[in-house]
Amino acid sequence: MKILVVGQGGREHTLVWKLAQSPLVEKIYCAPGNPGIAKIAELIPMPDRFTELADWAESQNIALTVVGPEAPLAEGIVDVFSERGLKAFGPDKRGAYLEASKDFAKQLMVKNGIPTAEHQTFTDAEEAMAYVEDRDAPVFVKANGLAAGKGVMPGRTFKEALQAVTTILVDRAFGEAGDSVVIEEELIGEEASFTVLTDGTYCLPFVSSQDHKMSHDGDTGKNTGGMGAYSPAPVITPELHDDVMQRIVYPTVNGMAAIGRPFKGVLYVGLMITDAGPKVVEFNCRFGDPEAQVLLPRLKSDLVPLLMACIDGTLEQHANVQWHDAAAACVVMASGGYPDPYQTGIVITGLEDADAIEGVTVFHAGTKQNGETIVTDGGRVLGVTAMAGGLRDAIQQAYKGVSAIHFDNAHVRDDIGYRALKRS
Repeated sequence: MKILVVGQGGREHTLVWKLAQSPLVEKIYCAPGNPGIAKIAELIPMPDRFTELADWAESQNIALTVVGPEAPLAEGIVDVFSERGLKAFGPDKRGAYLEASKDFAKQLMVKNGIPTAEHQTFTDAEEAMAYVEDRDAPVFVKANGLAAGKGVMPGRTFKEALQAVTTILVDRAFGEAGDSVVIEEELIGEEASFTVLTDGTYCLPFVSSQDHKMSHDGDTGKNTGGMGAYSPAPVITPELHDDVMQRIVYPTVNGMAAIGRPFKGVLYVGLMITDAGPKVVEFNCRFGDPEAQVLLPRLKSDLVPLLMACIDGTLEQHANVQWHDAAAACVVMASGGYPDPYQTGIVITGLEDADAIEGVTVFHAGTKQNGETIVTDGGRVLGVTAMAGGLRDAIQQAYKGVSAIHFDNAHVRDDIGYRALKRS
């Protein structure tokens, strides 16, 4: 079968890498892809309209289209493909609204008794500021819409919260995504990423993982799309896993179905493990990035039948998924300055040396081919991923890979996996 993957980041490189291992797959295309993806798939331009991409998929007899990023899902790419009778993996526009609107997600959680932070939504900056002043407690200020993982700003002091409200609602730093803000209490605990596949009824959990959102060591600095990840995450105990499935995952999927928004695809639950139990920080309608870089390598089973089963409503038939016992760690190499403004076009060296290290795979995120060289072309440039028998060894190997790669002013967190290592 022929497969089309939509997207160009580290998550999509990982998806292509995993799908290419399937004996069912004859050829993979990627729109628009990146230089890393180009080694294992044929790149095609991403047209301006989904209808044009659907025309191309139809003409090429594409059996499955896998949509990586949230933006095309929220804009309805799955709807366009489905109307043509083309199989596309991911939620339709109604389902993707779970990520596209934080306010909608909060309303769904309240209605279905899903544990989350206390919150209020505002469109008026003065009202938002008055609410922050009345609370007199640390908060997080979130752009309601999609902001590439950067629309969440801490307000641990009154001054910081006011600046966050101003940045989003007044300065319009995130454009239409910041037409409204969700202000919520700061949850205290340890974050974890919980990923499931669902066909709208049955939910198949992946192994646990943990992301590192903040830009600098010790979870300081600014919020980013993710600076690294690892799996398994020991904070997710078997008991906690069952609790999340029963109190969060199934109520979410069932709640979406009950209001005419059936959800098929990846449900990513960003959790905070508090003293009162797990609470939802956010929902995503696709694989996390860089969580995909540690989850998909650990998946021993063929990914293709699982994705097809989500579309066809037969996921329960694939409940006995197999996983590698090995641990995985991913360290993101970012452009200096990220998530603030950064330079692009900087030559990258050492990629082949890193890939030659035992257990290491380098996934491209923000890269571009420039003649004979590969250069930086984004904030998060590479996801250096390693697998090993234990988490400590996987982290060590990932950093060996990082050490083999060079581009000027590269920024890396040096403490990926520190919470797990403290528990060992």
